[in-house]
Amino acid sequence: MCGIFCALSCHEPVWPSPELQQLLEKRGPDSSSRKSFTATGGITNEEPALPDTHITLISTVLSLRGEVTVGQPYQTNTSQSTLCWNGEAWTVEGAIPGGNDTRAVFRLLDGEDGALQHAPVDVAARLDQTAQRATVISKSISQIAGPYAFVFYDAAHSLLFYGRDFLGRRSLLTKRTDEGGLLIASVTDAPDSDGWSEVEADGVYCVDLLRPLSHPLAAGKSASQGQHPPTKVPYHSIIDVPDAHCTPVLPRLFLNKKLHPTPTPLSSMAAPVLHLEQLLRTSLSLRILNIPEPPYAGDSKADEQVASLAVLFSGGLDCTVLARLAHDILPLSQGIDLLNVAFENPRIHKRAANEVDSQAIYEQCPDRATGRASYAELQRICPYRDWRFIVINIPYTETMQHRQKVITLMHPHNTEMDLSISYALYFAARGAGSLSPSPSVLEPYTTCARVLLSGLGADELFGGYQRHATAFSRNNLRGLLDELDLDIGRLGKRNLGRDDRVISNWGREARFPYLDEQLLSWALEAPVMDKCGFGEQVSGGVDAAGDGSELLEPGKKVLRCLAWKLGMKGVATEKKRAIQFGARTAKMEAGKTKGTQLLT
Repeated sequence: MCGIFCALSCHEPVWPSPELQQLLEKRGPDSSSRKSFTATGGITNEEPALPDTHITLISTVLSLRGEVTVGQPYQTNTSQSTLCWNGEAWTVEGAIPGGNDTRAVFRLLDGEDGALQHAPVDVAARLDQTAQRATVISKSISQIAGPYAFVFYDAAHSLLFYGRDFLGRRSLLTKRTDEGGLLIASVTDAPDSDGWSEVEADGVYCVDLLRPLSHPLAAGKSASQGQHPPTKVPYHSIIDVPDAHCTPVLPRLFLNKKLHPTPTPLSSMAAPVLHLEQLLRTSLSLRILNIPEPPYAGDSKADEQVASLAVLFSGGLDCTVLARLAHDILPLSQGIDLLNVAFENPRIHKRAANEVDSQAIYEQCPDRATGRASYAELQRICPYRDWRFIVINIPYTETMQHRQKVITLMHPHNTEMDLSISYALYFAARGAGSLSPSPSVLEPYTTCARVLLSGLGADELFGGYQRHATAFSRNNLRGLLDELDLDIGRLGKRNLGRDDRVISNWGREARFPYLDEQLLSWALEAPVMDKCGFGEQVSGGVDAAGDGSELLEPGKKVLRCLAWKLGMKGVATEKKRAIQFGARTAKMEAGKTKGTQLLT
């Protein structure tokens, strides 16, 4: 995880405020550096004469790939091009990059393209050249599998490129300044300011530095006529580019809506369940093997090995399956921290004036009960793993102390629901709580893990939300497919940027195994009956495997069957519960509020 700041200005170099610099450094505590450049206007027939563009770049780095920290903004000795990279390139051109992925991404983007002229040209020719180079960059970055946000200064062609991956798994914001300049940043320190918006997760954006965003205007022209906004080139899927020399890995976000005439009910040994297991194991292996040992945190137990991996752990189906499979992949010598957060909610919890045992209000939270049950099942199925159940109890007063900070981090999202979800992620990612193998044992503990697994994505792919069941009840499988199609289409526009800003504030990185490109491609192409059990005909008390998994509820049934196969039968039957209700962050303040209500 890294922090990115970029500014383009025709007046003077622009640098972040001390507050924003601090937020960037919290995202990337291992390295921080800055660079500045000047691009000279060079369009021969554009009037009036164009001023220089000042380019400032800052990157902070959380080093999680390779044996050494590679500083950013990244350059080589042979090129003035510069990369700010906040991402994980799990594969590049179909291969796992060795060592640090920043170098591999830079090589991919900085390849020479002799078709472009480097000398000043007229406006029409320059537009054509810029479009050519933007297409090359888009095709190149479409060969990266993994989450990312980036800014790339192409010095040879005086172009600046930026963007987010097609699912928007990393944050990147933009803002136009009053002077016509452009700011690009991972996070903003000014939630009360207008103009910041998230970069759409739909392609590569290009700014021609030979035609600055603003310049002195000829008499009679308006400011808007004198500005040249970024242009966009969409990402390329394998369908878009059937080219042996370019192997895009990005699936189209189109759902297979065909219905199989004679579907086979899902069971624990059904082919879709076994295929999902294989895909999840591959996805997890990329994300949890070879994590560098994190710096030692002094308040962790000195007699225990530092955990490199933690799970955002409500005890629900999605996250517990990830924990169970991670056990099969990691050496037994490595402990795994399970981060379980619960909040005091004054709307629900009415403390007696003389109440001594405040622990009870947290143990009554739904996610705490589910978490303890799933933790116990993991201990029973995988007894030789050091599972560390970390309870993170947040009093209402502490929530309010951090309220403005959370609002700042999640900006430009600004609804009550955004806040309630962000509270849970913010405090869970902080990782400061107590080691608590049972409710009666509380030993102060802060996780050292810098990689956090999240189960996000499973509900959208496998029909886990209540609205999916409602859609089926109203219009059978056609209604269900229409609802799933809406979710798939919104994946790149959901809240992953918000979540990234909130979680990364603690120098930790969230990873999403269910959003792996190969797994996503399969989930989009598979028939709906291979993913959930709505409409199945139950013929008896046991399934073809003879183990009873046929009777599992239909939402996310393929994942429930996998949990059943892995021995997690209690987890397989667990009902879906939204994070804000499980941790009790929803509607914490008095009065009637709705999740869509804007914050005041």
